[in-house]
This record gives sequence, C-alpha cells and structure tokens, in this order.
Amino acid sequence: MRIVQYCQHVLGVGHFHRSLEIAKALAPHEVVLVTGGAELSFNLPSNVRQVQLPGLMMDADFSKFIPVEDHADVDEVLVRRLAMFRELMAEVRPDIFLVELFPFGRKKFGFELLPILESVKAGDYGPCKSVCSLRDILVEKTDQAKFENRVLSQLNPLFDSLLVHGDPELIRLEETFPATKDITIPVHYTGYVTPGPTPGAGAALGEELRLSGMPLVVASAGGGNVGQELLRAIVKASLLLAETTPHRLAAFTGPYASDSDFLSLAELALGHPGISVQRFTNRFPAYLDAATLSVSMAGYNTTMNLLAAGTYGLVLPFDQNREQRMRAERIEKTGALKVLEENDLSPALLSRLMGEGLTRQVGPHGINLDGARESARIICNI
Repeated sequence: MRIVQYCQHVLGVGHFHRSLEIAKALAPHEVVLVTGGAELSFNLPSNVRQVQLPGLMMDADFSKFIPVEDHADVDEVLVRRLAMFRELMAEVRPDIFLVELFPFGRKKFGFELLPILESVKAGDYGPCKSVCSLRDILVEKTDQAKFENRVLSQLNPLFDSLLVHGDPELIRLEETFPATKDITIPVHYTGYVTPGPTPGAGAALGEELRLSGMPLVVASAGGGNVGQELLRAIVKASLLLAETTPHRLAAFTGPYASDSDFLSLAELALGHPGISVQRFTNRFPAYLDAATLSVSMAGYNTTMNLLAAGTYGLVLPFDQNREQRMRAERIEKTGALKVLEENDLSPALLSRLMGEGLTRQVGPHGINLDGARESARIICNI
C-alpha cells in the first residue's frame, strides 16, 4: 500500500513529530511524507520518503504567508507548490491520502489541499481514500458556527474517514467541535500518538551522562517559539535547588529558539557544570526516561512523552488558546503532572515545586497512548 501523508507546520514542531510517528507505524507500507514548513533535522524511518515543498511559514496572526526562501515571491511559491504536489500525486497514485489537521485547521493551505482532495475524489490518481488526521482538541474560534459549517462542507464530501488522536475517556471531540454529530464519515479515536522510550534507553543515557544515581531534571520548550522565559526561570530555580538537593539539569530550547535566547540561557548556565543547554535532541524520549522530573511547556507531544516515560512533570500551558490548559488540567487529575501558573515562575517558588516534584512517583493513569499503532491499523483497513 502507498500512502501520501501531508503535514504543514507553521509554528511548533508537534504536528510534524506526531505525523512522523504515524508514518513509522505504517511500516512496511510505503509513505511519502509531504512537508511544507521550515526544514527540520530528523531521522526518517526506512519506509518513509520525504518530499519538501517550497517552504511557507505564517505570521503571528496566521493571516499571511511568509516564504522560507529569501526574497521569494509568495504568489510564485503558491503556484510552484501546487504544481509539485499535483505532479507527485500523479506519480505515486497513492491508496491513501492522509492529511494532518485540514479542514479543521490550516485553512490558508486550502489553495493546494482543496484541488488535490477534489482530484482524489474524482479518481484522477486512481482508487484512493482521503483521511483526516486530527489532534484531540481544537482551538476556539471567534465565529464557531461559521467555522463548523466550513469544516463540514469540506470534510463530509472530500474525506472518507477522520482519525482523532486522543482518548475519548479523557477528552471527546464534541467538547471543542460541537458539530461532531453532523459529521457523516466514520470517526475513529486512536489514542494519543507518542513514541515512548526504547526499553533500556534511559538507563543507557544515564550511564552516558554519568548520573550515578543523581536525579536528572529535563527542561524543554517544544519548538522554542515560546517558552524561553520558562527555561530561564527553570535554570534560576535549579541553581537555588542545587544548594539543598544535588541534581543535574538538561535544558532544551527547541530548534526555533532565537540565537539571542539560546545564548542568553547558555550564559545563565555558564560556570555551572551540572547544567547543560542544547537546542534539540533526537533522544528526547530517552532523556525523559532517564529523568526524575520534567519541567516544560504543556504541548501535546511533550505531555504524551511524559506519560509514556512515566516521569512526573511540571507543565506550563501556552494560554493563547485553550488547548494545552484543557488537556493538562484533565491529566493533572490522574496525578501524572502538575499544571504551573505564571506566578509559579519566581525562582524561590519554582525551586520548591521542583524539589517536591523530584519526590513524586507516577502511578497508573489509564490514558491510551497507542495512537500511532492504532492509526496505522485503521488506515490499513479503510
């Protein structure tokens, strides 16, 4: 079976890594991963081939395209992307066209997705089913009714199935998309998508880092576009905590952190050998497996990585919309993490919370984390 999987990231990298986990789970089937944001450094599974469209990001209001190529003309990039996309679909003639988020999000990318979806429905690329891959929670809209009508007008006629990457025992789609009852295609809950640590990876990393039983705290900010104030607060709190509780701190700024933010954090940690500052690691699940505590932003991927590793976490929601807080507060009730507030970030208070977190054990939370494998199973049976 051949799958063309579309994923366009514009701010963080969570959407991309979730898509990559699903692609990996689809092995041995052939996956062509179509990406269109800023290029990222990652390891491709053996069954996956990446096709990078001319890069597009968006402004802070998600209203205007910003070409990744210097001095590129936006309209020319749009034409070039769609031509490449059409050529790829005609070449691959996939059995499944898997689309991340659209039509629930990425509305501006309808310029290329709607023509492709319409061609799939018309049979221009042979027998092919279109499947929407959707996160558990949708962000709030200023005109919810208009949003729901647009989504339904595209989802129902152009797609064959909807995969919701969440656990309905924790959060149901209708809580943030009341028009779920009007979806006419099959809706499948897959469980949450997360890689989970490789058995023994945490212990091996602990030996590599020469922890020798010393607790490791992992600090992270997802993609790094936001969360740098949190990281600075963590480093300052770590320095206070070290006076009474020896530990190591590994801080990851995220690949999109600015040079100035990265250098500022590195300077703050300078002269403290127990603190390391890096932009990114491909071994993040292993770091969480080795850690006693994680302090981070509350994004989907990081939160699910925490649950998979069984590591206690302090998480700060990004409150521009409801998504991170809603999920984190539900999970907090299981005892697997604590939700931080902005006023918790003073060094003295955060140091105390980190010290308490180092003593916490995570019990069974009952949340379904088998989303990648279940997504692959559903896709193969559509």
